[in-house]
Amino acid sequence: MALFEDFAKLDIRVGTIISAEIFKKAKKPAYKLTIDFGELGVKKSSAQITELYTPETLKGKQVLAVVNFPPRQIADFMSEVLVLGAYGKNGVILAVPDFPACNGDKLG
Repeated sequence: MALFEDFAKLDIRVGTIISAEIFKKAKKPAYKLTIDFGELGVKKSSAQITELYTPETLKGKQVLAVVNFPPRQIADFMSEVLVLGAYGKNGVILAVPDFPACNGDKLG
């Protein structure tokens, strides 16, 4: 059983996607995202969210992401954060704030 202390170790922040492009070298369809996390800086992520989103619809979208996992090498790309979403029957649905938030705001 997970404890609240386990959840509290996750650093989940709001970021704004500043660019999204098709990740051609990924084994499964994915996008390369560049996300602005305010004072934490700009981070990159590989996200398998191609079923419901296009690069055009992602630009400017705020998302929630875990920012304190170690970077992960995916093909020739270093993914620095884990963008959060739910597995829906038609694809991954991004976890997003209901209202505009400041980049870097912490989930709490």
